[in-house]
Amino acid sequence: MESGSRPLAPFDPLAVPLPSGTEVTTRVARLIPGGRPVPEGAIGRVVGAEGAMFDVKIVGVGVLRYARSELIPRKIGQMRYAQRRADAWTALRPTTVIEATVGSRAWGLAEEGSDTDLRGAFVLPFPWSTGLGDAPRDLVSEDGSATYWEAEKMIRQALRADPNTLELLFVDSARALDPIGEWILRERDAFASAEIYGSFGRYALSQLKRLTQSQRLAEHRGVVLEWLREEPAPGLDEVAERLAKVSPRVAPTFADAVLQAKEYIKQLYRSLYDQGLLPERDFPSMVRFARGKAEEIEMPRELRPKNAYNLVRLLGSAIQWLTTGEAELETTGEFRDLLLSIKRGQLSLDETMREAEVRTRELEAARQATKLPRHADVARADALLRRIHEEAARRWLTREPGPWGRDAPAVPEIIREGEEDE
Repeated sequence: MESGSRPLAPFDPLAVPLPSGTEVTTRVARLIPGGRPVPEGAIGRVVGAEGAMFDVKIVGVGVLRYARSELIPRKIGQMRYAQRRADAWTALRPTTVIEATVGSRAWGLAEEGSDTDLRGAFVLPFPWSTGLGDAPRDLVSEDGSATYWEAEKMIRQALRADPNTLELLFVDSARALDPIGEWILRERDAFASAEIYGSFGRYALSQLKRLTQSQRLAEHRGVVLEWLREEPAPGLDEVAERLAKVSPRVAPTFADAVLQAKEYIKQLYRSLYDQGLLPERDFPSMVRFARGKAEEIEMPRELRPKNAYNLVRLLGSAIQWLTTGEAELETTGEFRDLLLSIKRGQLSLDETMREAEVRTRELEAARQATKLPRHADVARADALLRRIHEEAARRWLTREPGPWGRDAPAVPEIIREGEEDE
């Protein structure tokens, strides 16, 4: 069962939110520098917004700016999702009980132009948790800069030593917006355990190794696109054979290596299509792209310095927390200087990996010597969650003023799956 606006008719495609990542269709034609036309009906993806203006990456063109009235969501499902997300944000944002500034501004690593990211937790009003409908478990702002988790989801994540959740609970900027939030912050040490070793440290190391593999694949991408600029352009089979000869990936036979290379090429044009750079998800489209605007291709998101520096930060946080038993999420001194160097792209990924590997022994030593409990205190977490649910019920039943009592938002109408389409 879903909860939300019942009929499809109220959905105005010119009014629903367009969060980043939404696929859209343009309603107007444009001329870009050089006189090249971009027709009405062009397909793109929202990559940013400023007020009522949206930056849209158009397939085969690049990023153009459109007014909200010039765009409609490409898919009905996306329109419904965006509307439900906006409705949940409007209705439940007042039920937030904890909020914190996170990210680079909390870590002491903010620079000019750094985003301000908020994270928090909210408590569902009692009626929202008693029916058949699937109540929201996340609230996300339209621009994606603020995310709030439903209290039970937050507690379950914290029990797993999820880094983002523990950051919310332990960062210096964490603040309670309601007495319920004060209860949560008083109990936060129940979630600190030696499992930080895995969720912070070993996770960071595994992801850094994946970055190294992704870097190799990105290097292959450049080689493949260069080959496709030849005259005449080689076909898929020829490109796969060439790639198999230069790839460091191990395969039982050369035929297996060719199959691996061919699969990589297919993944490449699918990825370019998903980025809005190809009009079709196929090899001929990639050939045309290579001969046209391939120089505009961006670094894969996972290879941006921001990702690598955050993983090294997680590794350092794990070592410090396990060693001292206390959370210190703001970085200082030489470690801060190292992270800023990685963030600014002054260290290569190979150098970053060497820095991470040096800390591997420190991570293991910290785990062996830590005074943190082996696991989070599930009994305390359970008692906390029960207290939160009981308090939400009490405020509702006594009609206490506020967003959990007499001012609680109305529960959305329940919708049978598929009923929206009738």
